[in-house]
Amino acid sequence: MATLRDIRRRIASIHSTQQITKAMKMVAAAKLRRAQENIMATRPYAQKLQELMGHIMARVEIREHPLLKQREVKNVLHVVVTADRGLCGAFNANLIRFAEHQIRTTSDAESHVFTVGRKGFEYFSKRNFRVFDHKINFFNNLQFEDVHDITKKIVAGYESEQFDRIEVIYNQFKSAIQQNIIKEQFLPFKPDEELLASTSEVDFIYEPEKAAILHTLIPKQLNIQMWKVLLESNAAEQGARMTAMENATENAEDLIAYLTLHYNRARQAAITKEITEIVGGAEALKEK
Repeated sequence: MATLRDIRRRIASIHSTQQITKAMKMVAAAKLRRAQENIMATRPYAQKLQELMGHIMARVEIREHPLLKQREVKNVLHVVVTADRGLCGAFNANLIRFAEHQIRTTSDAESHVFTVGRKGFEYFSKRNFRVFDHKINFFNNLQFEDVHDITKKIVAGYESEQFDRIEVIYNQFKSAIQQNIIKEQFLPFKPDEELLASTSEVDFIYEPEKAAILHTLIPKQLNIQMWKVLLESNAAEQGARMTAMENATENAEDLIAYLTLHYNRARQAAITKEITEIVGGAEALKEK
């Protein structure tokens, strides 16, 4: 049975842990706010760029572009975007489980993995998976230059026909308590069919010609698409960590209350036992 000193030490230890989880929750909340601001700042540019590409692709036949050409799928690259750190609930575990299922069920082609984030790299590199490349330890200071590094390697692998299809698997941010796991095709580049169908009949004068503009816009669109993926994943990670730390803080509070009650009962029992011994000793002296 635990002594009163052991219970006091455990309560103090849980108090210290609670202070850490509370601080981590506040840090995650601040990072989540910045991540949401970055997403909101990116959306107008991404939307206008997508609309411009829809206008051009609806009026030009350029299917021979190397990033638009469809090939027989023999090799698939899965870009798995996880976090660099843990302590964010089931954020990493759920994504890795989903990605592993997608990789193992791709039976018609050989699957390769490009891991973005330390947690995914540690998992897939220690198991029997073909890890094409990785990028880790950058989410704490996420910059647009990181996108160029990732996209450049992916596009090079596709253009050299090392891969015939590239898919991105990541957590999409919905709210602080909800993240959706998304799998979307990155290459070959697929324009938004709804946008193509709804494109206005009004034509524009393009300078230079449409095909040249499209050759320039497709790489830009791929960079913006990957930037959006990283922002979504980062915001989802901070939301998951904030929720996990809030739950941990509340659980610590409940455990402290339980241990305090247990401590008071044990202390009361010890005092009662001492009083009983004193009374018993006094009665024994009287009988003598």
